[in-house]
Amino acid sequence: MDRRRRINKLFSMKKPLILLLLLVVIVSCKTVTEGEIEVVSQEEMQTYLNMEDVQLIDVRTPEEYDAGHIATAQNINFLSPTFENDIQQLDKNKPVLVYCHMGGRSAKCAEKMKSLGFVKIYDFKGGYSKWLSQEEK
Repeated sequence: MDRRRRINKLFSMKKPLILLLLLVVIVSCKTVTEGEIEVVSQEEMQTYLNMEDVQLIDVRTPEEYDAGHIATAQNINFLSPTFENDIQQLDKNKPVLVYCHMGGRSAKCAEKMKSLGFVKIYDFKGGYSKWLSQEEK
């Protein structure tokens, strides 16, 4: 009986520690899944464009946007002083697909969006120049 008491006492002392450790693991896993950035190809881009709730954002300048853009894209200029405020107007819980001319600005934009709490961000690899080259084929 003495042995059983020691085991029960040992378990009751470790129980709060085990629960705390479990809580830390759960919170850590949740943090990893928030603010995910996925770099997507042309083929994947086509699939995501067919999603109903995706927000398609062209982060090039208004002049670049006016020269040609992907249909349904909203222009939010990454180089604008109001950029951060402008992207805050988007729904952080809906997926966002960003692109620029070649991929540099959209990658920076995706990181900024992640830091602001956007849940799912798709960054189109190759940008609008890649889109045009594939459209011509």
